[in-house]
Amino acid sequence: MSNCSCYSAFLSFAGVSCNSVEKKIYVHLNYTVSCVRLLNATHQIGCQSSLSGNVGVLHVLESEENLDWVLHSGPNPPYMVILESPLFTRSVMMKLKNGSGRVAGVAVVAPNTNPAEGFSPHTTCPNENTGVYSETYEPTMANCNMTVWNPLGNGLSYEEFDFPIFSLKDDNDTQVIRQCYLDHNRAGNGSTPQYPLCAMQLYSHMSAVTDTATCMRRNAINFSLNPEMVCDPLGDQNVWASTRPLNNTAKGHKMWESVVIAAARLDSRSFFFDIAPGAQSGVSGFVTLLAAAHALRNATQEAQPNRTILYTFFQGETFDYIGSSRMVYDMENKQFVVDLDNVHSVLEIGQVGLRADSKLWLHTDPVSRRNESVNKEVEDLIGNLRSAATGLNVTVDVPGFSQPLPPSSFQRFLRARPIPGVVLEDHQSAYTNKFYESMYDNAENLNVSYPPNLTPEEQLEYITDTARVLQLIITYFFLSCCCDSEVSEVCFLFSSSQVTKMLYSFLVRSNNSWFQQLVPSDFTSYLVKQKNYILEKYRIKVHHDFCCLQLVLNRNCTIRIFACSTHFPPPCDSSHLVPQMYNYMWVQGAAPPNSTEREGYCVRSTARLSKALSPAFDLEQYTSKNFSTWTESRWKFIKGRIFLVASHELEMLTLGVGVGVLLSSLLVTYIISSKADILFSSGREPTNATY
Repeated sequence: MSNCSCYSAFLSFAGVSCNSVEKKIYVHLNYTVSCVRLLNATHQIGCQSSLSGNVGVLHVLESEENLDWVLHSGPNPPYMVILESPLFTRSVMMKLKNGSGRVAGVAVVAPNTNPAEGFSPHTTCPNENTGVYSETYEPTMANCNMTVWNPLGNGLSYEEFDFPIFSLKDDNDTQVIRQCYLDHNRAGNGSTPQYPLCAMQLYSHMSAVTDTATCMRRNAINFSLNPEMVCDPLGDQNVWASTRPLNNTAKGHKMWESVVIAAARLDSRSFFFDIAPGAQSGVSGFVTLLAAAHALRNATQEAQPNRTILYTFFQGETFDYIGSSRMVYDMENKQFVVDLDNVHSVLEIGQVGLRADSKLWLHTDPVSRRNESVNKEVEDLIGNLRSAATGLNVTVDVPGFSQPLPPSSFQRFLRARPIPGVVLEDHQSAYTNKFYESMYDNAENLNVSYPPNLTPEEQLEYITDTARVLQLIITYFFLSCCCDSEVSEVCFLFSSSQVTKMLYSFLVRSNNSWFQQLVPSDFTSYLVKQKNYILEKYRIKVHHDFCCLQLVLNRNCTIRIFACSTHFPPPCDSSHLVPQMYNYMWVQGAAPPNSTEREGYCVRSTARLSKALSPAFDLEQYTSKNFSTWTESRWKFIKGRIFLVASHELEMLTLGVGVGVLLSSLLVTYIISSKADILFSSGREPTNATY
């Protein structure tokens, strides 16, 4: 490698001072989000680097035709390919995968605006092998034979790549990379670029290989005091709450309880594990459900509906319905507060943010509706929803009777038994969401935007068009099937400001004054990073979204039971608390005007967490076809850096000189050692010498 003088222009541009040898050589990338390795019962997907990281000469791919330089004609392989987002397609990525001997890795520059043509790295038929439709349950509807739900899905998230793939923000790091490429690597007029060349090193080595059964077996045979785990089951926590307090210590069937499950999914994913905003695929649904809980709070305290509403927010639905399958499994085995006999019906809120032609669709299961009693309940649900839309500028419709349900948590309940239910979506057949399960399913995709020059606090309070849309859905559709007629008017009395605050908090900036009021003081450090991606159960990471969701649900299903005082510090430990019926949490509260001291208080709610871990891992059925078997590999670290690299000839010359110096040193050392008695002896002094 060149010395510091060779780097002076490059390093001064990057803003790196020559105060250490390491800083004289490397420019570290500040933003490194990688594709990681996932495993299931049969195979592995994702990306990884070698143990010491992959190194390649930078090449900015300017067009798909320019791939020949990387795959065939370029004289300095392997290459680290920099892709602008329009080139991050299945066609380009599969060509790079097939030419992996000349490809060291890929870095994708994420744009500041979403691509107009759409992009979905998910499959065309999400969760096709773990839904209700199968060879034993209406096989003609299995595998999306009748409806392709995600036609833009290119399946990239389910491919395996033997090189690292990182996402880069279009910021200073990316400008440094581009400039380094232009200064050192870009060939002009058919000439070959001269050394030193700009190179990149990406680290994302994954510990797990092959499949889930293999990695779990390797976890089990490690008997050291500090076992080195190689993978973790994907898992998290479901969040649930009820309009009527339920005894959480008494599991199983309750003769008197009839429950309507109001469901939404929490998680999302993308090709890059840590960039999964899930605005349309997840947030639109669970924010609608949260706002409905808020709207019903006062109404259900004053006049309980005929049936208890169980708000459920499922984790891990992207990965073969982890959360919903776990809740159904617990209900079947008397491990949940109610069981399936208590479930009257299911109303699920899916993707509801992009209402094409101002129309919403009520999806039902045609197979279970062949049962007369189930069909009658479903018809009643549809009738209530349709009647609520009368006189509005939004219409509601039902797809053809022969169309199957879209991918939804409700399918896992139908696998257990025929249950009446409706899934509310903004599409009749194929998704209107062009960015399903991608990093582009963000606030822009959901049309959550703000006028320029607003402060963060002003944005928090600004009511967006999307908030108004979701408020309509909550008011006129969802609540109509959950409220009795005498309390419906009360249900309508809520502000869209709650919706806009939740959209801002989950999609734009979680560290805001509203969220800060809802959390304990030791939670404030968690409100930093936006994540909807489901994380592994055991790794020490913070997935703050489900924590915040529980806290928002606490607010929506809560009453304040006493004010904060020095005589009653957190946690809420008064002798009159009833923990089997309620959940208690001490929150910071708001600061009064002209004060910096928050007025904390204890809240009482029915909001609780339950396990969202696939039953396959409790049963040790790692090749199960009934439950999710997804695991995530562990890794040491994920990072990247760029530097200048010398020619292969100069490296060999340097190595040769180094080896020559080493051998010469050994020879000289041997000679000196063997002749030491001659070279270092002193003359013998006479015996009669005196001093």
